[in-house]
Amino acid sequence: MSKVKFELAITGMHCAACSSRIERVVSKMDSVESVSVSLPTNRAQVVLKEGVSKKEGVEAVIARIEKINFGAKLNEGEDLVKEWQKENEAALQSLSEQFRLLPPMMILALALLYVSMGHMIGLPLPSWMSAESAPRIFALAQLLLVLPIMYFGAHFYRDGFSNLIQGAPNMDSLVAVGTGAAFAYSLFSTVMIFVGENAYSANLYYESCGVLIAMISIGQYMEAKSKRKAGDAIGSLMRLVPQTARKYVNGTSTVVKLEALNVGDKVLIQPGERIPVDGLVCEGASEVDQSLLTGESIPVPVTVGSTVIAGSLNGTHPLIVEISHLGNDTTLAHIIRLVRTAQSSKAPVAALADRVSFYFVPAVMVLSVLTFCAWALFSNEPISLAVKAMISVLVIACPCAMGLATPTSIMVATARGAQLGVLIKNAVALEMAGKVDVIAFDKTGTLTLGQPKVVETRLFGEYSKEDALCLAASLEARSEHPIAKAITAANQKEVIATQPTVLPGLGLVGSLQGKTVALGNASLMMRQGVDITPANEVLSNMTALAHTPLMLSVDNQLCAVIGVADTVRAESNRVLKALRQMGIRTLMISGDNKRTAQKIADELGIDEVYGEALPQDKARIITELQAQGLKVAMVGDGLNDAPALAQADVGFAVADGVDVSAQAGDVILMRHGLESVLTALRLSKAALRNIYQNLGWAFGYNILGIPVAMGVLHALWAGPMLSPMIGGTAMALSSTSVVLNALRLRFFK
Repeated sequence: MSKVKFELAITGMHCAACSSRIERVVSKMDSVESVSVSLPTNRAQVVLKEGVSKKEGVEAVIARIEKINFGAKLNEGEDLVKEWQKENEAALQSLSEQFRLLPPMMILALALLYVSMGHMIGLPLPSWMSAESAPRIFALAQLLLVLPIMYFGAHFYRDGFSNLIQGAPNMDSLVAVGTGAAFAYSLFSTVMIFVGENAYSANLYYESCGVLIAMISIGQYMEAKSKRKAGDAIGSLMRLVPQTARKYVNGTSTVVKLEALNVGDKVLIQPGERIPVDGLVCEGASEVDQSLLTGESIPVPVTVGSTVIAGSLNGTHPLIVEISHLGNDTTLAHIIRLVRTAQSSKAPVAALADRVSFYFVPAVMVLSVLTFCAWALFSNEPISLAVKAMISVLVIACPCAMGLATPTSIMVATARGAQLGVLIKNAVALEMAGKVDVIAFDKTGTLTLGQPKVVETRLFGEYSKEDALCLAASLEARSEHPIAKAITAANQKEVIATQPTVLPGLGLVGSLQGKTVALGNASLMMRQGVDITPANEVLSNMTALAHTPLMLSVDNQLCAVIGVADTVRAESNRVLKALRQMGIRTLMISGDNKRTAQKIADELGIDEVYGEALPQDKARIITELQAQGLKVAMVGDGLNDAPALAQADVGFAVADGVDVSAQAGDVILMRHGLESVLTALRLSKAALRNIYQNLGWAFGYNILGIPVAMGVLHALWAGPMLSPMIGGTAMALSSTSVVLNALRLRFFK
């Protein structure tokens, strides 16, 4: 029984402590095998244990998440585009509400700063409000200015104290406790002023409380806006699909919504319009731009019988298309799901940040208390300095920067990869691709075009060339292998119905008109007891020309040798040279005979070649390389390379530009050609650099910032104490800077 996987949309997460908490709680459930929560995408990928039903598992996980005050909803069933539109509208509304509160908060915060600190830099303050002549009004004015700001930032206190009470403090808890402490101490000082202790006017920290809330709110708005930009590549894919189509019936077209269409219906695509469905061209010929789907800039010519993909742009002529897939079943929908799943997955490099994030907030709270106690009990400084240091520690700490460092880079990189025709299925593949030592290539359809042709047929028996090709084509009639297609294309006669036995890595054997017919390589002939000695010279000549020889036998007698040749891709030489320059060792693992494989390997400058390899041999070779401590990638067409693709540290499956739902491969290459391999490797390296930069900044900021906030500079070298306002501003900008750095990956080429 397979394990059930599903995706949840999560609401209420504000920082890495939130996502870490959800992961910890859900992962402890008896029904859950694994869970991965992504802060930037607000999604959770959940895998249930075997035997747990989906309905039972989903309900249990959602109930558990809601119990810890987060929202969760199953992300399935609804049309992807409509779902995205709803999420987009909700995100825009949230941003709008955040932005609406910023101007009044900033005006009040500036006024508060003017009243509390303006006199320090020579700004005039009326005598009836100054600290010297009217301390009560001075304190009361600040109190009245800070209360609306705290009201606008009420969510910090509501969420922060709620999580603190539950024993799971987050970033909101730090803000709530820090600004709450500043407000409480200032309120105490205000009371003391009103009872005649005017000296307490120097101990008011209302401005720290108000300015902190305002600056952190601005930082959260900037972060939310940047995160939305980071995920906008998915939006660009969603926008490719029109929500209406021209339904074509009996020569006339009517504009209808996509929901009104069914598989088998026909639609009219006018020049310059986006194609709304996957389908086959019934009438017309045109050129289709698939660049936003495959990264291929050159328009693809299509005619009757050609496949077209939803989201592609029709060129200069109208097309009539019969629908094969629509809605959530289209290639575009598969691409979007793959990208979203990858964005929610975790890379190994994120493990440290996740562990630190979970304990970070409680540790900061303990440090803030220790800081207060140290300054209050073991120094001659006034108590106000201890309060100031405690608040600074609470507000400068930024778990968000650590939590966003890795997933934001992954989110942007995987989306950018999709735009370039490189579909990365998970974050592990994204990370591993940049660490590859060896790349193994399949030959047919990977290093070659995968469009072989029969170039010669040599006879060794009583059968004519036409009869020999007919027998071979009869065995290959149901096969989708490129060589099988070459043989059936060369056949001029009607095939004979049969159901042959396929022997992987050897060939086919079947019964035709009462005779045993075999088609395959030398190993198959030996197995069948066929003497191939008469063909030795022919075989040598064919392999010298890099032709693949297929031997045909009838009743264990050699009948013919069919030479099949494929063309090496124009870019193969260039790509392999680039890999060598990157220090990556190259291999070719082919089922073809050794001499033919070696001939092509020599032509391309491949370091090592393995010929006559069965599918299981390919996986074994990769395992042996991995045993040497090497990181191995495999590039194949996914048809007979599935074991090798699965065994490799990273499997690159060369797709046909349409079928991206195949499970084989960690990375699906949508473009026709091998340049996408280089694109994937370079993108991985760029993403890893970006992640390390983000982690370096996030950890470095906290490692340096927290001691400064504790007052280490002041204690050791009589340096300045960090103002809580500066600390809060730095915290607000730190997570934003991480997101902005990740956004640079949007411009990767």
